Amino acid sequence: MILYKHEEYYKIIGLCMEVHKVLGCGLLEAVYKEALEIEFKNHGIPYEREKEFKIYYKETLLKKKFYADFVVYNDIILEVKATKVIIDENIVQTLNYLAITKYKLGIIVNFGPKSLQQKRLVL
Repeated sequence: MILYKHEEYYKIIGLCMEVHKVLGCGLLEAVYKEALEIEFKNHGIPYEREKEFKIYYKETLLKKKFYADFVVYNDIILEVKATKVIIDENIVQTLNYLAITKYKLGIIVNFGPKSLQQKRLVL
């Protein structure tokens, strides 16, 4: 099996693990996002935080938009959570983001538990 963007994926997860190691669990998502942003900058990893995406229904642009927590390396959606566990709704949300953007890789990281949780989603 060929892993899509495996090098980039491992770099992202490594930085998430570093943030989790330093900050631990139990903080707000916003804290982890801010720390990740520092790590991305320090490691020269291209990213956009809270990137806005438009949503179309057939040919019509909807007023509602969605905001990915991060887009890393220009085409990887990174969703940050700080909950007990990654739930089905988190997975469905990220899969929908991938469908809308046509990106191939989504990552959900959960800083809530004592050990960092992650889920890799490939379209």
